[in-house]
Amino acid sequence: MINQNGSLKSREDFNLSLDNRAFKYGDGIFDTLKFEDGALCFLEDHYFRLMSSMRMLRMRIPMDFTLDYYEKQISLTLEANDLHHKARVRVNVFRQDGGLYAPLSNEINFIIEVTALPIFSNESIEIELFKDFPIASGLLSTIKTNNRMVNILGSIYAKENGYQNCILINEKKELAEALNANIFLVRGNEIITPALETGCINGIIRKKLIELLKKDQNFVVKELSISPFDLLKVDEVFLTNSINEIQSVDRYRKKKYTKGKTEEIKRIFDAETKK
Repeated sequence: MINQNGSLKSREDFNLSLDNRAFKYGDGIFDTLKFEDGALCFLEDHYFRLMSSMRMLRMRIPMDFTLDYYEKQISLTLEANDLHHKARVRVNVFRQDGGLYAPLSNEINFIIEVTALPIFSNESIEIELFKDFPIASGLLSTIKTNNRMVNILGSIYAKENGYQNCILINEKKELAEALNANIFLVRGNEIITPALETGCINGIIRKKLIELLKKDQNFVVKELSISPFDLLKVDEVFLTNSINEIQSVDRYRKKKYTKGKTEEIKRIFDAETKK
């Protein structure tokens, strides 16, 4: 079952019109949340990021699209699919049908999909740069729009070449993010991540982790412009997203990374966020 604008429908009964703007123009955004142990992880952060993205794209937010309404619609969808323990929640928001580049309306539609999450895999992660196409630096790239062609092509490249992930760069040849995650570099007690101005996604786990580590005197957090050469100069690299949270990277080219600080950061994160 899926949730379309507050109505539960079977996948067989669901359809989009040929005038759907997300299909025709990529005129939409999406968010991914994790449901675990009976709770939606970081729900408020996800909700407010979604609202901020909608405002940036000049979508008209309905007055009744409150945090409580959002949570209720997701919960109804989970219940309808008999998912009570661990699930991935994907929310798509897009402008109503009609218009060419200029829409006829800024009113929105939404779709909520839920799927069971598989058991987490501890496979070794080897990364490589994806240099065929850069992402654009700037604030528009920090929101999760439906246009993910660079991520798609990078994922195909990774699969064809036996990598578990790739790192995207922007037009300035700065590190931005991984295909499906934010990236952090560890050098001594320094925790370094690309600044939002590089075009990286404004990830929820990224945000929570930066807030947490800035309070810890054992770490120095820096948001910077990072050169790809820095991947060879640091001790550890890890990736963050809402589903896998924190994942160690094992290798980049001939560089093998250690994992001690990343494991310590995982313990700190879990202790503070899973009380």
